[in-house]
Amino acid sequence: MRITDILSLSAVKVPLASIDKRAIIDELVDTLATAGLCSDADGVKRAVWERESQRSTGIGEGLAIPHGKCGGTQGLVLAMGKPAQPIEFGSIDKKPVQLVILLVSPPEKKDEHIQALGKISKIMTSSEFRHKAYSATTPLELYQLFRDADA
Repeated sequence: MRITDILSLSAVKVPLASIDKRAIIDELVDTLATAGLCSDADGVKRAVWERESQRSTGIGEGLAIPHGKCGGTQGLVLAMGKPAQPIEFGSIDKKPVQLVILLVSPPEKKDEHIQALGKISKIMTSSEFRHKAYSATTPLELYQLFRDADA
């Protein structure tokens, strides 16, 4: 699996209009719906917030990967956004988030869901890559960074 297999340029927003955690997650879900990648935005929002209420998906180093499983998508889908300013996300390292990557998958795609989370985490391990991603100024620039990193 490659990131670009589940990430469409139309699901990348730089900058995000929202300025808080809930609104950013909702904005990314709405981006999926607008791109035709999600047929049940409300169901996806509920699934992601249910998961988020268990434990913050702000994993540290400026990254959050909110995710959920819901029948509102045909397969795994990603939306990605960069807040205009770093935001509080309840991250484990207490640092503000500079990039939010939303992963949604059907409930039966558990293994693929875990693989996608691992792939994102692996790419984001590089401090050089994180710096480039956090400095991206357009959706195309951010998309191309992930495409090239996953080649």
